[in-house]
Amino acid sequence: MREFKKTTKLCNVGYDIRGPVAEEASRMMAQGIPIIPLNTGNPAAFGLYAPDFVEEAMRRAVRAGEAYSDSIGIAEAREAVADYCRTKGMRGVTAADVFTGNGVSELISIALQALLDNGDEILIPAPDYPLWTGTATLCGGRVVHYLCDEQSEWQPDLADIEAKITPKTKAIVLINPNNPTGALYPGETLARIVKLAYEHELIVFSDEIYDRLVMEGEAHVSTASVDGADDIFVVTLNGLSKSHMVAGFRCAWLTFSGRKDLAADYIEGVRMLASMRMCANVPAQLVIPAALKHPYSAAPLLRPGGRVWEQKECIYRAIAGIPGLSAVKPKAAFYIFPKIDVKRFDIVDDERFVLDFLHEHHVLMTHGRGFNYPEPDHFRIVYLPEVPELSVIAERMRAFLSGYSQEGGGRAAFPGSNGGDADLGA
Repeated sequence: MREFKKTTKLCNVGYDIRGPVAEEASRMMAQGIPIIPLNTGNPAAFGLYAPDFVEEAMRRAVRAGEAYSDSIGIAEAREAVADYCRTKGMRGVTAADVFTGNGVSELISIALQALLDNGDEILIPAPDYPLWTGTATLCGGRVVHYLCDEQSEWQPDLADIEAKITPKTKAIVLINPNNPTGALYPGETLARIVKLAYEHELIVFSDEIYDRLVMEGEAHVSTASVDGADDIFVVTLNGLSKSHMVAGFRCAWLTFSGRKDLAADYIEGVRMLASMRMCANVPAQLVIPAALKHPYSAAPLLRPGGRVWEQKECIYRAIAGIPGLSAVKPKAAFYIFPKIDVKRFDIVDDERFVLDFLHEHHVLMTHGRGFNYPEPDHFRIVYLPEVPELSVIAERMRAFLSGYSQEGGGRAAFPGSNGGDADLGA
């Protein structure tokens, strides 16, 4: 019988947030070993649930028995998004410029399929959220990673962006607030990137899914609101998954702003692709107006004394106190991206590092190269567990690193050991 193998177009695509290390964790869990999943930004997995009004809106939507909606989305939901965009200073966004989707993930796929032909280049940050790189590659694009500068609080390196623009470049991707670093980009930085996009006639994709999860004292600026954004074409992506703790609802939108007249064919392509999947999840769409018009805010979680704020402070202090680790303090979202002193620990493989920690202490994390970072010297921690559990995890990391070295190949290999500290519960 014919053997079916992975297609060539998949060979260069990685998605290590759910890759081999996560698969190893699943194998261990199937054997009854509890694993703490610090590879997922799903708030509900850590006891942060949707506000009651979201649950009630979903119940009403299910009782209404809605079938298909318009392929670009329910009018009421799109109007609510357009209203929200105006509160963010995004000019010229009407309901006709809004497309709803089954999560930002689906919308990234539609947005890039409509743009990229084989060999087209797209600038994506390093580190990135790897779905952007994987999807662009599957669409036939050539991903060019521009660096974000850890010494400047993970801001995009503007000189690196400019140096990597070629006649084949079609677009620049921004992830702000950033996953995996927790960085927040000021308006001045965004305006300079918009200026580059204008000079080189590029589209800007702005992934802003964490815009309502910014620490107290900080402020999110939407790319489409800065000076110069009206002179380029901007595609902004957002949704409710994180801010309203409904990751499984798959509830998101994209908007068009700026020079829409220059992108008529592209917009028609997005419309066609949206039609091909019929429509987004209708009950989830019906939550959007309730969510965006309700006075609920995650802000209490993000100020001193709030749960997410205190977890951020806890993990940042813990990392600073572990010899061989350092980190930039996050300003938004749920993530921190520590740096490892690779010379101290003889580290040549960051995937091996997180695998070894998984085997010995049953904590699942994602290595830095899983976010397309070029060096094996970072990893991401999701700091959604409560402070007592984070403190335990940090102590386990301290103990693990006190004798760790990859000299001679590290301490584990696939498949992993069943040993370790089984008393650390999930």
